[in-house]
Amino acid sequence: MAKENICIIYGGKSAEHDVSILTAQNVLNAINKDDYQVDIIYITNDGAWKKKEDITEEVKEIDSLRLAEVEEGEISNLLTNSSSGQPYAAVFPLLHGPNGEDGTIQGLFEVLDLPYVGNGVLAASSTMDKLVMKQLFAHRGLPQLPYVSFLRSEYEKYQSNILKLVKDKLEFPVFVKPANLGSSVGISKCNGEEELKAGIEEAFQFDRKLVIEQGIEAREIEVAVLGNDYPETTQPGEVVKDVAFYDYKSKYLDGKVRLSIPAELDSEVQTTLRNMAAEAFKATDCAGLLRADFFVTEDNQIFINETNAMPGFTQYSMYPSLWENMGLSYADLITKLINLAKEKHAEKQKNKYKID
Repeated sequence: MAKENICIIYGGKSAEHDVSILTAQNVLNAINKDDYQVDIIYITNDGAWKKKEDITEEVKEIDSLRLAEVEEGEISNLLTNSSSGQPYAAVFPLLHGPNGEDGTIQGLFEVLDLPYVGNGVLAASSTMDKLVMKQLFAHRGLPQLPYVSFLRSEYEKYQSNILKLVKDKLEFPVFVKPANLGSSVGISKCNGEEELKAGIEEAFQFDRKLVIEQGIEAREIEVAVLGNDYPETTQPGEVVKDVAFYDYKSKYLDGKVRLSIPAELDSEVQTTLRNMAAEAFKATDCAGLLRADFFVTEDNQIFINETNAMPGFTQYSMYPSLWENMGLSYADLITKLINLAKEKHAEKQKNKYKID
């Protein structure tokens, strides 16, 4: 049987650019090259697109994926012409953050009628925006902690009023987050007003909108979801920290967190978490993959924190590790996601686009 043509896309104009390159290295080294002929597209920090075709060797040096020797190409040509001359069976965007995980590049794939791994425009954009996500969760009846959200322009005009609102509605400690970013970039834990001001300034470097959430003493539990119309879930896993909170540095650089899979939880709590993860998947009309993050208190109260439409996807990240625990290897997970992309695309082809 002839190999299918797959294109892996990574990098991007995002603060999570380097994480994306690391993910691409992991996927390229794990994907079954007996079944797939793999091309890669690297998007630079400046937004240039560079392509290299028919990757067959193990990628040992991560910097080689920056494709320094390759000239910039025209986007639609790169996406519609594979190394074999055949259309891509699927493109696999390994992009985190704005311009990759927020529905923008998904819209490009839709316009070009390309099968692609992961969530569509609506699911990606609504999951990326923490405020919109929280509003959809509330509509679905999923329990959440109190929060406050506002824009950079509002804060510049009404700083004292907004600070008062935060202190009236929430109790310290609070967490300040850019509304549209992942990988714990720009997040601060704040124990008082001065830290709050500093955290707000930090978050506004990455987005024009932020969310401030009530802190809570709780375990951080995550569930992986996989599928299209009928999603499957994993047993929950736990993020065990040696630091005050799970920021970008501790997550990717210091190794000060570990994953406990499966998490030690009552069977009833596990069932509730898995059901809530599936509900969150449906609330934002997801496809392919999603990681749902929860807080579980000592007395087993459960609050959904957020979801991630393109969760960390290195071989040892939580999402693949949760599926490994369920008996689905990293390589097989990649294959499953490609097949789900093709399934989603085939389902869309059933729609009529003209009236007879």
